[in-house]
This record gives sequence, structure tokens and C-alpha cells, in this order.
Amino acid sequence: MAVLNKIRQRSLFLIFIIAMALFAFVLTDLFRNSDALFGGSQDVVATVNGKNINRIDFMNRVENMQRQLPNSTSTQTMNRVYDQQVRREVMNTQFDELGLTVEQDQMKDLLEQNFSSYVEFQNEAGLFDENKLTEFVANLKAINPERATLGTFQLNYNDWVNSENSIAVSAKERAFYNMVKAGVNATLNEAEVDYLLENSSRDLRYVQVPYSSINDSLVEVTKADIKAYINENKEKYEVEATRDIVFVEFKEEPSKADEDNLKAEFNKFISGKVEFNDSNGKNDTILPFTQVKTADINNYVSYIGESEENYSDTFVKKSALPTAVADTLMNLNVGGVYGPYKDNGMMKLTKVVEETTIPDSAKVRHILIAHLGATRVTADVTRTEIEAKTLADSVLAVVKADRSKFPELVTALSSDQGSVNNGGEYDFHPSTQMVKPFSDFEFQNNVGDIGVVKTQFGYHIIEILDQKGSSRAIKTATIAKKIEPSTETIDNVFTEASKLEIALQDGDFQEVAKEKGLEVKPVNGIKILDENIPGIGSQRPIVRWAFEDGTKVGDYRRFTIPGGGYAVAQVTKITKKGLMDPENASASALTEIRNKKKAEMIRAKITGTTVDEVAKNQGKSTAVSSAVNMKTPTLTGAGSEPKVVGVAFSLAEGETSGLIDGNRGVFMVTVTKINEVTKLDNYQAIANRLSTTRTNAAQTKVYNALKETADIEDNRATFY
Repeated sequence: MAVLNKIRQRSLFLIFIIAMALFAFVLTDLFRNSDALFGGSQDVVATVNGKNINRIDFMNRVENMQRQLPNSTSTQTMNRVYDQQVRREVMNTQFDELGLTVEQDQMKDLLEQNFSSYVEFQNEAGLFDENKLTEFVANLKAINPERATLGTFQLNYNDWVNSENSIAVSAKERAFYNMVKAGVNATLNEAEVDYLLENSSRDLRYVQVPYSSINDSLVEVTKADIKAYINENKEKYEVEATRDIVFVEFKEEPSKADEDNLKAEFNKFISGKVEFNDSNGKNDTILPFTQVKTADINNYVSYIGESEENYSDTFVKKSALPTAVADTLMNLNVGGVYGPYKDNGMMKLTKVVEETTIPDSAKVRHILIAHLGATRVTADVTRTEIEAKTLADSVLAVVKADRSKFPELVTALSSDQGSVNNGGEYDFHPSTQMVKPFSDFEFQNNVGDIGVVKTQFGYHIIEILDQKGSSRAIKTATIAKKIEPSTETIDNVFTEASKLEIALQDGDFQEVAKEKGLEVKPVNGIKILDENIPGIGSQRPIVRWAFEDGTKVGDYRRFTIPGGGYAVAQVTKITKKGLMDPENASASALTEIRNKKKAEMIRAKITGTTVDEVAKNQGKSTAVSSAVNMKTPTLTGAGSEPKVVGVAFSLAEGETSGLIDGNRGVFMVTVTKINEVTKLDNYQAIANRLSTTRTNAAQTKVYNALKETADIEDNRATFY
């Protein structure tokens, strides 16, 4: 009681002490993470040339992009938005310095160009109506943040503002790059130099003492040599922070018993069965698959069979059937059933529904209109799917009216670079070469037919030019059920992963895994923003853990992996950002350091001032290389030797060089003949070719150069 009374008497003092302790704890945490105290990078995804990319705005953009690219992972979408935002800020710096702007009248024209195809902005005559657009935007602003429908999309006022900004930025980019391209055209003097480099040549006689003539074991390369070489070539050996890990994978894969149990379930589709239906309290009769009428096939497969593969009402040839059972299925008569059989992780039962004959090969031409979200879409494609469909329909109308316009529209519009140079043509090919919607059109229609087909790559305007041959094709219906691990199997996998974790508490990762007969897989050079771990797919949790401040070499942890199962991973190496360590750099540096030392050793033992004297002194034969030019500096018998060829071009006819340290040895060369080319009267054609090459590469090279020199602070790893 006495103690309690004393505590009560000093309660105010104790409260003060506790409060001060809590305050100190909070302050310690704040100063440990000063960004939280001073509003730093916790709300900034990146800083580009002093301009912050705000986290909230960035996350909204990622969310919008994810809706447009539903098949992309969150990390892929985040990286795409990041690249767009960085590009915007890098370019904005240039626009501000140059005073590039988009004026109001120009913006009106740009909006009309981008949105004139939307019915929401068209009058009764189908023409673009600026008043309707203004009204639509005013309504968006009034209902913000609620969304309204535009075409097939839902957007709010902020989305619209972002869209307008993107259009304006694109216009400024076009103006900027047009100015750049206008300044990179080749002059006639440059064209003349290029012509002379390619066509002026020298006939040479030379001797080579190859570096391989000295055994590597005779050349000592120390750690200090490698360090010095790294410091002399810093740009070559600058590395990002990386982590090396090893992991053991525990897959939740079906056992043999799981497969046998599923196979037994197919008996009801083979022999038929009466089952009690819990939902209606009655018995349901399941007919044998062989007795199901063609009109009822789709319903039977989808609902009775509960198949994981939908019924496809199309004819296929043998080559499109599963390889292991293709012969068996093609030999079935209409109405015949085969299975159950295992294919692609499924247990299947297949029935031949119909048969026909279709062409063996087809020749077509097409125009691909790509859009955002399509497979293999390039970065320069910005049109939405509805815009792509509208454009495809317009192109179809044009080529139907005049098919002679097809080639020029291919060149102007097609995103399929594999066929652009052929006028969009694909010569005779089988039905398995193209994706299914494309193939269905060309093999199930007639020569001369033309239409729009949607595939994963975008919208195709396809014309069937010709067809050859014909052979049997069948229409099949398949009940397919995924072979999945049972609860017992899943529990066993978890148990095995847990046993490894426990054993690692007192044992070496490699040794423990070997004792248990487990395969250890190494993954080296993981970067902080990587997403995929080879072998187990998307695994940002492993990458984030490996880069956490508290994670040390030797630490291990269990992770859930996509598709079911676990991975027990251990960090084996931590590499900090900066210059590569000598151990890792030695793989590429050793050869160059050795060659440099070998060159000194070779020079020290050479006597003689002519090619013949050096050859005799070193026991080497002389060689001849004719018509050597500066554009492709290659010596016959020695390979690419730009330094040797460069020295040769500085010599007069009959003159001999000193010793030259080349790529593959020490050389001495004599110019036996100078072959001067006749100058052209006009170099304009060459200048035009050089200009085209430069302007085609200008946009990418200029942006990459601007990005490289920009001041960019990347905080993505903090959020993803």
C-alpha cells in the first residue's frame, strides 16, 4: 500500500516521464526517416529535373492504365506509366527552354482530330460539333469525380484533363522532333567523306604476332591491375545495386492419385449416370457423350460436363489437334468419342461432331491497326481500341471501293512490320500459322472476300488472294477438366516447405537441400525494380525482401508462388550501386589486361624495322590484304582491326608503320598500293540516304540522350 501511495503521489511526474519517452520514440523514428518529417520522397515517385512526380497522381494514372491493359501485371503497368511520366518531364524541360506552346486555336484543331469519330461529339449530319464537346467537358467538370461514358470507356474530368495534356504534349513533341530532324540532314561534304571512306582502299602487306602466342599462365594479372583497369574504364563497369539469391521451389502439383481420381469421374460421361441434384431435390440423368445431339453439344459441354474449355463451332485440321492424340481423333467417325486422356494439364474427353474439307493453304494480304493494350504494341501507338476499330472500318470501306489503294494503306497504316515491305502480303501458308480469328477468316471464306477481323494484335483488314488444295477437317467438342492437386497433396507440399525452413535454422542451405534431395536454383543480378524470378514468375515480394535494409547475406524466408506452392529463398550476395568489384569485373577485364601486358612482352622481343624482318625475327609468315577500306576495317586473315587500318591510311604508298597494338596481336604493316576512287560529280543521293538514316534514328537517340543527361531520382521501389 505504501508503494501504491507513493506512485499516486508522483503520478503527474510519471505521466510526464512516459510522455517524454513516447515523444522521443516518435522523434527517433521521424529522424531515422527524415522524409516523413519534412514531406520528402514518401509522396514523390520520382523527381525529374527538379519536378516531382506526385504519388497520388501517379497511382491514379497507373489505375487508369491498368483498365486499358488488363493483361499486364501491376509492375508492368507501373513501369509503363513511369516511362511516360519521365518522358513527359524530360521533354517539358526542353519545351520550356525553347518556349514551345500549344495555343488555343491549335488545341481546338487537335481535339477535333482526336475526337471527331465519337458520336457524342457529332451533329445530325455526322460532323464534328465543337459545342457538343464543350458541353460534354462542362458536364464532366460538374459531376467530378463521377464518371461519364465516352464511346466504350468511362472517364471523369481528371481523366479528360490528362487526355488533353497528353494531346498537347504530343503536339509539342512533334514540333520539337521536326526541328531536330531538320538539323540532322547530311551535308554534301559529309556525303563525300562517307563515299571516300567506303570506296577508297589500300593494298597491305603485314605481319601479326598474335597475343595467343604467349600462354596466359605466363602473364600475371593482380587484383590491383583489375582495380586500376576498372578505374580507367568507369563507365564500362558502373553497376546498379543487385542481389543474388538461391531458392528451392515446392510446387503444388497433382499426384498420380489425383489424376486417377479425376479420370474416374469421366465414367459418367462415357456410360451415362443418374445423379441426385441438391439444388432441386430431383434426380438428373446424364446421357453418354455419344448420344448427345449436335444441337445440344454446347449446353452439354458447358453445363453438364462443366468443361474448362468452351465448345468452338469451327473446323480444324490434324495439325491443330493435340499432337499425342491427333491421329486417333482424325480416325474417329462422326459421333465417335475418345478419352479420357491427359493433355496440357487437363483430363479430356473428345467427340467428333462434324466433318468437312477446307483449303490446305491460303495467300492473303492485310493491314494491322494496333491499339493500346494489344499484344506486341510499340511505344509510339497511342490510339484506343475504339479508335482502332473506327479506323479499321474506314479503311475497309476505302479498299472495298478501290482495292488498288491497299498497298499504299499498308505502308501508311499497318503496324505489322513483318509484311509492310510485301504490301501486307503473306504467301501461301497453313491454317496453323496465324492466330485463330485470322486463320478462321482466311480458311472459312472464299477467294476475294475482304473484312475486318479482331485478334490479340489489333484489328486486321484482310483480303483473301488465293487458296490451294483441300483436305478433311473435323469439328470437335471436348469436356476438359483441370488436373488439380487435392487438399492432401497441398498439405504435403506445405509440410515439406516447412521442414526445409526448420532444418535451415541449424544447417547450410545447399547441404540441407542436398540431404533432402531438393534442387537449389540460383538467380544472380536481381535489380531493385525487377518483378520476375526465373522459374517462378512474378515475385515482387522476394525482390522487395532481398533489398530491405535489414536483409543480410544468409537470410532466408518462405514465399507463396503464383500458381500454388512455395519458394524458400536465401540471399547469397549483396552488391551495392557503384563500380563493379574486381571479382565480377575480371571476366571481361582479364583478357584486355593480359593483352596489354602481352603487347609489351611482344614488343620487347621484336627486332627489325620492316615487315619481313619482324616476320623472320618472330618466326611468323607475312600476309596480304587487298582493297581494305575505312568503312569496314577488316584485314584478311586477322579480322576486324580498326586501329591497324587507321594507321595504314595515314601512310604513303610503300611506307611501313611502326608496331601497332591491335585487337588480336601486335602488327606491322606496309602499304603496297593506294587505290584512290574517282570522285563523283554530285553527292546528293548519298546525302539523301545519310539524311534518311539520321532522321529515322533521331527521335529515339535524342530522347535517350536527353534522358541520360537529365537529373532523375527514382523512388519507385519505395511504393512497389
